[in-house]
Amino acid sequence: MNMNKKELFEQVSDMEAQIGQLYEQLGDLKTNLGEMLEENHRLSLENHHLRNRLEKETALEQNLTTKQDEQGDAIGEGYDNLARLYEEGFHICNVHFGSPRKGEDCLFCLMFLNKAK
Repeated sequence: MNMNKKELFEQVSDMEAQIGQLYEQLGDLKTNLGEMLEENHRLSLENHHLRNRLEKETALEQNLTTKQDEQGDAIGEGYDNLARLYEEGFHICNVHFGSPRKGEDCLFCLMFLNKAK
């Protein structure tokens, strides 16, 4: 009977240690869950604000496009073509028109693009 008491005591001690480990794991999980919930809430708010901003900017763009179309001030196709050529690496200024820019910006071209707007 003495052996049974000792074995029983050891079993209880082992269970106590296991419960302590489980309790510690549960605490870690609870902490991680709390952090995830906070991050989820923060991201939801950020997403909401970004959606609102996108809707406002889209509405502003649509208004601007409508006003430009109504007033006839829309940027022409020629300007778009020149801007595309400049982005592809060619000069559009009257000084070096059509020659490659070699990856560097040209002040004459930039001034011309700004005037054409």
